[in-house]
Amino acid sequence: MQGLMAMVIVGVLMIIAPSGAQAEGKWIKGALFPEPSEELVGASVSGKLYVFGGLGPGWIPQGLVYEYDPVADKWTKKKPMALPAHHVAFTELNGKLYAFGGFVPPDSGPQAWVPINHAWEYDPVQDTWKGLAPMPSKRGSAVAATVNGKMYVIGGATLHPGSSETALYPTRPHRSVDTVEEYDPQTNRWSARSSMPTARNHAAIGMVNNKIYVIGGRLGSAFIFTASNTNVVEEYDPATDQWGLVKARMPTERSGGAWAVYSGRIYVAGGEHQDSHLMAAFRALEAYDPATNTWTNLPMMPMPRHGLAGAVVGDRLHLVSGDIQSAGITGMRVVTDAHDVFEFDR
Repeated sequence: MQGLMAMVIVGVLMIIAPSGAQAEGKWIKGALFPEPSEELVGASVSGKLYVFGGLGPGWIPQGLVYEYDPVADKWTKKKPMALPAHHVAFTELNGKLYAFGGFVPPDSGPQAWVPINHAWEYDPVQDTWKGLAPMPSKRGSAVAATVNGKMYVIGGATLHPGSSETALYPTRPHRSVDTVEEYDPQTNRWSARSSMPTARNHAAIGMVNNKIYVIGGRLGSAFIFTASNTNVVEEYDPATDQWGLVKARMPTERSGGAWAVYSGRIYVAGGEHQDSHLMAAFRALEAYDPATNTWTNLPMMPMPRHGLAGAVVGDRLHLVSGDIQSAGITGMRVVTDAHDVFEFDR
């Protein structure tokens, strides 16, 4: 297979580009992010970039909302999230942004993550939030995508069924989930859908040709220091409510990165990893093409980070802020104001 490297893993043909980065664009700089943080989420609407969330010391959600105008290269602070939460899933429909689930702090006691089922609609033009029917399940660190006017909230982490716990703690039992719930904004109602084959949280997601792809993420725990990463890619067809065969695996196992879709490919940037020998953030930028079931390695990000916001505006992939080291290092929190932009070749 000339110019490509192929391997068979568990009966699945995996094809990736050669190990060298493929020059399909270049890195440039955007205006620095005004309030550096981690656990941010990005989205694009009407030619502008929006960044939500943020997680401060003590696991306190910051509820940030910023709008970036790429023409003026300027950030504008907007009204905060109606309910400050972290690890919230976002998706877009008809110029509005929708927020689902997440975690909030407990009312008292040790620091922890309390899963919630809140749902919100954000109108960027009016800079307003509106409450929606809550999700059937409480979970955080899910991912969401929109297909044909309906939204799908997939995976995440929460408490075990019947657990006496009220929040997620790194060293206490909790779980990743395979839950898929569909939201219809026309009726403001939820429906249960076919479960994802691989339960996970902190994944990436993309929609191409009306199918949803869930990429990578974290198995077991919601916390990187008590979890395992995966590179599994799974395809969901909302029209048939069926999950397809496992796709070509992401070249780099990771979780907690950013993602975006451009020209029929899904781009995954950054992320983190921990084991007994290493606590690290990634510089990797990799692109998945569902049409060919192949991955391409692209020029690496200027600096490693996880918990960053990502979105495509026009022909540019924006990667904003995040933490340049893996989580859980005592006494360290190294967030960056960096705003790196990958400009695709035209």
